[in-house]
Amino acid sequence: MMVEEEKKQEEKVEEKKEEVVDKAIEENLKVEEKEEKPVKIKKGEPQKPKNVLEREYIIPLRKEFKKVPEFRRAKRALKALKDFVARHMKVEDRNIKKVKIDKYLNEEIWFRGIRKPLAKIKVKCIKDSEGIVKVELVDIPDVVKFKMDREKKDKNKVQKVEKKVEEKKEEKTEEEKKGEKEKEKAGEEVGLKQAETQAKELKHEVKTNVKQPRRPYRQALQK
Repeated sequence: MMVEEEKKQEEKVEEKKEEVVDKAIEENLKVEEKEEKPVKIKKGEPQKPKNVLEREYIIPLRKEFKKVPEFRRAKRALKALKDFVARHMKVEDRNIKKVKIDKYLNEEIWFRGIRKPLAKIKVKCIKDSEGIVKVELVDIPDVVKFKMDREKKDKNKVQKVEKKVEEKKEEKTEEEKKGEKEKEKAGEEVGLKQAETQAKELKHEVKTNVKQPRRPYRQALQK
């Protein structure tokens, strides 16, 4: 009897274990299904490439631009920066054309002229899914920050002006449509008046052109 009770208890324990395992498998499957569901993208919205890598580097430039004469140093510094980024960010075939330097970073390198570029610079590199690397400044000076804010404000002003111009154009188009309709109506009225005048003139012409019956001539009496 004791052996049978122990067997029953073991069977119950195994059944519980199987139930726990089944539940865990079902939960994992649900998680996988949730991960596999594609993200819904609204129509008309452009798909932005996702960022794959994002790193910061302090790039030395002095050693490279010292190899060329003074009047070529800034250009060589830029080339050295692009080569460094292409190598460390694992750009395909180390293609420099896929390395895009930010406007403010370019201005920072050229700030002291072509003969005295920066000896080193701290940059932030962002690589997207298409393999293009964007290079930006990390420690942005206050002057550059002020310039960036000013450019943003100017852009916002331009956008507002463009919106106003578009609204005015739409209003003009509505007014033009109304004017065209009025012109069409006026043209129709003028056409009707011209038709009436032409009809009257034709009536007068018809009356004048009617042939009158000839009267018999008086002949001399024969003697």
